[in-house]
Order: sequence, then structure tokens, then C-alpha cells
Amino acid sequence: MTISYADAPATTPAPARRYLRQLGVDTQYVLLGFPIGLITLVLCIAGFAIGVSTAIIWIGLPLLAGALAMSRGFAHLERLRIGPVLRRRIPHPHYRSSRAKSWVGRMFSPLADGQSWLDLVHGIFRFIPSTIAFCFVFTWWTGVLSGLTYALWDWALPHTPDNQELPELLGFQDTALVRITFYLLMGLFFAITLIPVVRGSALLEAQFARGLLSGVDELRQQVADANAARDTALGQKAAAVSAEATALRRLERDIHDGPQQRLVRLAMDLGRAEQQFASDPEAARATVAEALSQTRETLDELRALSRGIAPPILVDRGLQAALTALAGRCTVPVDLDAPFFERMDPSVESTAYFVVAEALTNVAKHSHASEVQVSVQRIATGLLVTVSDDGVGGASLAKGHGLAGLDDRVTAAGGVLAVDSAEGEGTRLTAALPL
Repeated sequence: MTISYADAPATTPAPARRYLRQLGVDTQYVLLGFPIGLITLVLCIAGFAIGVSTAIIWIGLPLLAGALAMSRGFAHLERLRIGPVLRRRIPHPHYRSSRAKSWVGRMFSPLADGQSWLDLVHGIFRFIPSTIAFCFVFTWWTGVLSGLTYALWDWALPHTPDNQELPELLGFQDTALVRITFYLLMGLFFAITLIPVVRGSALLEAQFARGLLSGVDELRQQVADANAARDTALGQKAAAVSAEATALRRLERDIHDGPQQRLVRLAMDLGRAEQQFASDPEAARATVAEALSQTRETLDELRALSRGIAPPILVDRGLQAALTALAGRCTVPVDLDAPFFERMDPSVESTAYFVVAEALTNVAKHSHASEVQVSVQRIATGLLVTVSDDGVGGASLAKGHGLAGLDDRVTAAGGVLAVDSAEGEGTRLTAALPL
């Protein structure tokens, strides 16, 4: 059903709703933060002072641990409050857990936890930014509400000679019109600057809380992520080196077992033909004809090896055409599902091609399958390549198996290779490649 603009209800634009919603969130955060900060200040200072002053007689240690536990509770509440202000979820930091089995050890565990002490510091000093933010927010909201509504209650105020209004102090006439105009302009000024002032005040208080309540944990997480990224990069580099070494060894073996042997035989045949030309020309012609046949076969093998290194059809026409040609050469019937994609990064296309090529080679050699399905899908995070057959199964990614080199190649491209190959139930190989 079509709704005309005349029939549609008037709605506030999405950006305006977003700003107004954020204004409400920031206002309630600051206005509630002031009394909460006052309560936290009193309780945390009292608990810390009593605990430290009585620590010499040991009774202060449980009191200090209790103050730390109390500040942790206030910290949990503040993390929940600053999430909507910062428009992100504030992660729960790591607190050191006690390894002691006794209740005494668990009770004193906050004393050895750095984040608990940061929570206490926040509980004591949060009153400073919350007071500053509260003053600005309260002042601006008061200016907006009183200025814009002054005309409604000017008549109720006493305007005696000894009670000078602000416009009169600034040199204006003391009339109702002057007062209403002056305070209306002041209200408009406060209204125009309300959103940035309230937003800035809320961010001042929220960022102070975030720095103490989750800043250390976020820094620790960033270091962990950097270390994980470094380990991943090192793993990809090692996998790339391993895949390259495997490919070079295979190429060397293929050249040695194929074209090199044929070229040696070709040289011997040509040498024999040279000797036969004087004594037996017919035999020499037969030898040359056989040498020509060997030359054609050698060229075919070299073309096949060149396709294994960098298939021209993949470079010229893309992944779909290359996989179609690959499926046509396979000795096992192939059901190919590879829709046309826009050209991707050459390394991704090359890796996807070699995944399918190696999988089809293994199917033809080892699986005893009657059919194989090849699927290439473009997903949100990358490219998903699946090759499954109905063969005998038993394939593995372990070192020493034929798929180990393929796993290195996929890992070097930043992807993941998985194999599901139960005995007697066929093999399903899945490669996820990031774009």
C-alpha cells in the first residue's frame, strides 16, 4: 500500500531524534552522577581512612578490603552508566581471583588486586569531574527553561526600585518588554549551546571514569591483540615459506620425472637418427618421427606444469572460467557451482584455484569417488570454497599427508582450511579465504 506525503504523519527527522535522545542520556548521567559521586566520596574516603588508620591493630585490613569491595560495586554501576554516554559497551575488566581456599584468603584478595585500587581512586576523585559537569549542565538547563518561559512569570516577580534586574544593571530600561526580550535572547543562547555543553560535560565525567575503570584492561587487551596479530603474521609467513618450498619440490619432481626424461630420450633419438642417415635413411626418418612425437608430448607436459604455476586462463578470464576448465579435465564427473564474480585480488583467486585443483587431483588419485561437487560462494567475510566427494574418505591435514601443503597455502593467504573425511563416508574440504 502506498502512502502519500499528505497522509503520512509528521515525524521528527532521525538525526534530530538521535541528538535529543543523546541529550536525555547525557543529562540524566550528569545529574545522577553528582549525588552518586557525593555518596561514593563519603563512603570510600571513610572506609579508606578508617582501614588505614586501624591497620596497625590488624582490624583495619578487613575494613580496607571491605572498602575496596564496596568501590568495586560502585565501579560496576558506573561502567553500566557510561556505556550509553560513550555509545559503546564498556568491557568488564579482569580482577585477580584469589587462589586461597579459605574464606580469609578470599576476603583479603582485593588488597592484592590493582584494578580494585583503581576503583577506589575513582570513587574518591570522581566527585571533581562530576561536580564540574553538574554545574555546567544545571546552569545551562536552568538558563534554557527560565529564559524561554520568562514571559509567563515575569508578572509574579517584585519589581521594586531597590530590586534591580540584570538588564537594568547592564544599562537597559527596566520595563517588562525589555526584561522579556533580554531573558528570551539569553534562553535562546543557552538552548543553541545546550547540546554541545551537555555532551562535553558528560564526556568529561565519562572519560575520567573509563580511564580508571577500564583503561588499564583495554590497554592490556590491545597488547594481547597486538601479540595475537604478530603471532598470526608469523604463522602466515611460516606457512607461506612452507607452501612455497612444497610447491618448488613438487615442481622439481614433476620436471625430473616428466619433461627432463623425455628430453634425455629426445637427445638420444636424435643422436641415433644422425647415425642412421648414412646407412639406413628409412630408420632415420622413423626415429625423427618418434622424436617429433616426444617433442609434442614434452610440450604438453610443460604446458600442464605452467598451468600449475600460473594458469593463463585464470589470469585472463577469471576464477569461474579457470574452474570450468579445471572441472572439464578431471577424470571424475564434477558438479560445479561457481557463479560469476567480479575480479578479486590475484592472490585470493590463485589460492581458490589451487584449492580446487589439489582437491580434484586427490579425488582422482585416491578417493575412488563416482562424483565430486565443487562450490564457490561469495560471503560477507570472503570466499568460501567447498569440494566434496562420495569416495572412501580418510583424508587428513596432518603432516605427511597430501593436504598438508594445501593447508599451508591457505594459511599463508590468511584463510582457514577444514577437512571432514570419515572412513567410508567421503571427503568434504572447505576453505574460507578472506577478501
